[in-house]
Amino acid sequence: YRLAEEGPADIRIGNVASDLGIVTGSGEVTFSLESGSDYLKIDNMTGELSTTERRIDREKLPQCQMIFDENECFLDFEVSVIGPSQSWVDLFEGRVIILDINDNTPTFPSPVLTLTVEENRPVGTLYLLPTATDRDFGRNGIERYELLQEPAARSSVFELQVADTLDGEKQPQLIVKGPLDREQRDSYELSLRVRDGGEPARSSQAILRVLITDVNDNSPRFEKSIYEADLAENSSPGTPILQLRATDLDVGVNGQIEYVFGAATESVRRLLRLDETSGWLSVLHRIDREEVNQLRFTVMARDRGQPPKTDKATVVLNIRDENDNVPTIDIRKIGRIPLRDGVASVAEDVLVDTPIALVQVSDRDQGENGVVTCTVVGDVPFQLKPASEGEGEPQNKRKYFLHTSAPLDYEAVRDYNVVIVAVDSGSPSLSSNNSLLVRVGDTNDNPPMFSQAVLEVSFPENNLPGGIFSIDPDSGDVSVQAVLDREQRDTYEFQVTARDKGIPSLQGSTTVVVRVADRNDNEPRFMQDVFTFYVKENLQPNSPVGMVTVMDFDKGRNAELSLSIQPGDHDQAAGIFSIENDTGTIFSTVSFDREQQTSYTFKVKAVDGGEPPRSATATVSLFVMDENDNAPTVTFPSNSSYTVLPPSSNMRTVVATVVATDADTGLNADLNYSIVGGNPFKLFEIDPASGVVSLVGKLAPKHYGLHRLVVQVNDSGQPPQSTTALLHVFVNESLSNATVVESQVARSLHTPLAQDIAGDPSYELSKQRLSIVIGVVAGIMTVILLILVVVMARYCRSKGKHGYEAGKKDHEDFFTPQQHDKAKKPKKDKKGKKGKQPLYSSIVTVEASKPNGQRYDSVNEKLSDSPGMGRYRSVNGGPGSPDLARHYKSSSPLPTVQLHPQSPTAGKKHQAVQDLPPANTFVGTGDNISIGSDHCSEYSCQASSKYSKQVRALRPFGPPTHPG
Repeated sequence: YRLAEEGPADIRIGNVASDLGIVTGSGEVTFSLESGSDYLKIDNMTGELSTTERRIDREKLPQCQMIFDENECFLDFEVSVIGPSQSWVDLFEGRVIILDINDNTPTFPSPVLTLTVEENRPVGTLYLLPTATDRDFGRNGIERYELLQEPAARSSVFELQVADTLDGEKQPQLIVKGPLDREQRDSYELSLRVRDGGEPARSSQAILRVLITDVNDNSPRFEKSIYEADLAENSSPGTPILQLRATDLDVGVNGQIEYVFGAATESVRRLLRLDETSGWLSVLHRIDREEVNQLRFTVMARDRGQPPKTDKATVVLNIRDENDNVPTIDIRKIGRIPLRDGVASVAEDVLVDTPIALVQVSDRDQGENGVVTCTVVGDVPFQLKPASEGEGEPQNKRKYFLHTSAPLDYEAVRDYNVVIVAVDSGSPSLSSNNSLLVRVGDTNDNPPMFSQAVLEVSFPENNLPGGIFSIDPDSGDVSVQAVLDREQRDTYEFQVTARDKGIPSLQGSTTVVVRVADRNDNEPRFMQDVFTFYVKENLQPNSPVGMVTVMDFDKGRNAELSLSIQPGDHDQAAGIFSIENDTGTIFSTVSFDREQQTSYTFKVKAVDGGEPPRSATATVSLFVMDENDNAPTVTFPSNSSYTVLPPSSNMRTVVATVVATDADTGLNADLNYSIVGGNPFKLFEIDPASGVVSLVGKLAPKHYGLHRLVVQVNDSGQPPQSTTALLHVFVNESLSNATVVESQVARSLHTPLAQDIAGDPSYELSKQRLSIVIGVVAGIMTVILLILVVVMARYCRSKGKHGYEAGKKDHEDFFTPQQHDKAKKPKKDKKGKKGKQPLYSSIVTVEASKPNGQRYDSVNEKLSDSPGMGRYRSVNGGPGSPDLARHYKSSSPLPTVQLHPQSPTAGKKHQAVQDLPPANTFVGTGDNISIGSDHCSEYSCQASSKYSKQVRALRPFGPPTHPG
């Protein structure tokens, strides 16, 4: 015998008695199951062999564990045939072959499979993947493997290949199809699905995690090619100078970097230390700037890969001067005035401002530390003046003439000890001094003497013109002959000489310094008339947005500027911007939103402190740059709307268009559309640019019903923003009942997006339900036939008892069929054969009563006045079939339903919907009511309108303007 596994109890296997040719029924021969009673049992009288309550699982039977031949998995049993009073006993052996069904799902050894792949592997490299196991075999065993790649990796670098092994197994293999760069992407997550060949097929899937390992294919890279730093001289050993940083995109030892000196002199290696690990450059020995003022060398960054890769950078180290050297003063002779052993002999009749010695001051430091101020100490008639006015003279090495600053009088003072002090500008400053002994020689002296050696006067600028300077030869009055401009020159210095008229004539001189006083004659001046700044939106309040530069050529209070913000034409900057008076930095008090306002224009005013004050203005234009701070907004369709799509629609039929907008601009508003869920049959496709949803698959009966497409709209900003919308598509010939579709859409809105809503979920169960319906109908027909036999028997007995009375009219036969039923004869085709009866032609259906209790027959029958009564009618039962349901009254409190004889043919779904609202059927406006009904599941509704009579006011095909 043959028996499928996993069957319920009491399944008939076969009749041992009939197969052995033994006649049963007399009770003299009995049967007994001697072995195999764990799973089998036998009827002692009839010899019927059937299953017990214990479930038979082929995969768990010990004798079938390693059996892969369908005929070799079996249960052995022994049956004894026992004669009367056990006068004889025959023992027979039997075997039940257990047939495999697809009751096991193929599974992988782990839900996450990990595969390590080295980067830069050549295209075509093959890797073996773990295989799945299926306890079933044959066609129920593993049939194929599939690689499900993520949507963003359609052009993936991997491909799945399945090879057939020598033992008939299928071996999945992963093939490298593109370049692998770990620095670009170090891992891939794919989904590997295995499917068996059963009906229906079973499948499972696992995550395939591909890890990309590193090779040394990247060189270290310094952050900068040239590093430049300043180091104070005499810095103590260990002082950090700078850190060189290099990065390597590799990992592990390939990314470990060590730093070493490259092209470097011996002095660099002696004075500096380079940490190989961190790249810190520090002082090894003290550095004297006067010996070395700059160090220039290269540093190499080298990884630890094999072979190692390197990069180099140049380091320029400027030694910053410290004030560690005192100025030196050297006094030498000049001209004809003798100077020996620090003593200079000067005649008393030398003119004032006569150079008597050359003073040279030098400092080994540089910069401010080398700028030396040299003065003569004490009350002596000598002063220092620069020996030259050249601008190219070094700051740390200057020459001065020691001039007489007053007439020498031998009669008053014969010797002068002139002390010269030199002080540098370092911090702290260093100083030194030197002295010169001046011996005055006697001559015919007493020349004219001025009351002041130096005369300083202040004179306002912008005077009336008249020559630069002139002096009255008699009174000594000095006058200005030209217009003075302080901004051009602020100091004038000249000599005034007085001579007497004696013989020989004697003379004296003085220095006049004229300092030009400032007036507020210059307006403030901005560096630009228009300042343009660009800032990002969403900037934090009180952040700087720009800086303006303004200057005033006056000095003192006349150059003290006050800055302020002047509102624009539309007062758009009022209260939004402020300006810092010292730096000219403009701050915003609010956060900018480009979608609200893209630019701001206002004026900045500068006012000086003069009397009267002068002012200037500049225009500031501020442009707000866009950031991706707005997600796309779907304007059509709404989540609660739906579109009706006829099943006869051709491929590439436009179903709907998803319309979305983005408040941003540029790439931030560049939208692309994709279907991320609800499309398991791949029936629909969306254009990524336009959002047009098209039909790309052929519609089948299982696709009838509601489809919920999950559409995601992404912009191209960084980081991108996205929005998800629902598009409901109802596949049916027409919209027979909008209320049902709306309720399905409402339920869809509360269904998780991970659950697909696509077509009729009960389609696969229709065949099983068909078998159940046939069994139920067969049982009902059997009961009705029994009732007919009993009623006819009683009726015939009643006639025989009372006899037949001549001339008396019989009562109307309770079961007499109506005349119009007799007139209906089954038609024959042209060949004389009977017409084929439709499937379920003997199903008795129940007509639903109307809300007011009245009922219609299917062919213009009269209304029944009995409210709440249901009636049966025979469907295609022939002209002689009695209408048993005509006098049947239902006492059930449940609402009656209407089942129709126009049952769909084999392959179509058929189910009675008892709980749909009354509006779920088409209602005609004439005398007859439609006998069509909708066959609905949770998310599908097929209207069998081809059987409807006089159906009016049907909804035309087209997308609805609102839900329902």
